[in-house]
Amino acid sequence: MPILVLFILVPLIEIYLLIKVGSLIGALPTVLIVIFTAILGTALLKQQGLATLRRYQQSLAQGKIPAQELVEGLALAFGGALLLTPGFVTDFIGFLCLLPVTRQWIIAWLLKRARFRFFSMSSSRGFPGQQPPPPSGHGRTIEGDYSVKDSDQE
Repeated sequence: MPILVLFILVPLIEIYLLIKVGSLIGALPTVLIVIFTAILGTALLKQQGLATLRRYQQSLAQGKIPAQELVEGLALAFGGALLLTPGFVTDFIGFLCLLPVTRQWIIAWLLKRARFRFFSMSSSRGFPGQQPPPPSGHGRTIEGDYSVKDSDQE
């Protein structure tokens, strides 16, 4: 689904649900629920973020690449942003990103479907649009000797 459709569709769904829930339980309880989920989400984000940071530091101390922790950190940031966005759908998805079991399941699901491109700085291809280095022996090389003279010796 194109991202533009999401930026239009998600707020419309959220507004619809807020109006429906507000008509059922009242405006004030609906607003209080939205505020409560933001506060609860912030506390959960802090707790999970610190736990992920500790695992990140442990991986580095053991000489391991903390790839899982970095991806989890991205999921936590995404989930935290969704929880701060008013609405029930975004809160539900945000909580899924913050809970460890569902977060790991979502990450595994996304990684199975993701396409990655890797670029190496040492390869002759480099980055897209970058000129490749000249082949060895074809560059301009000037050989010679030099010496340093002090200005007061002239």
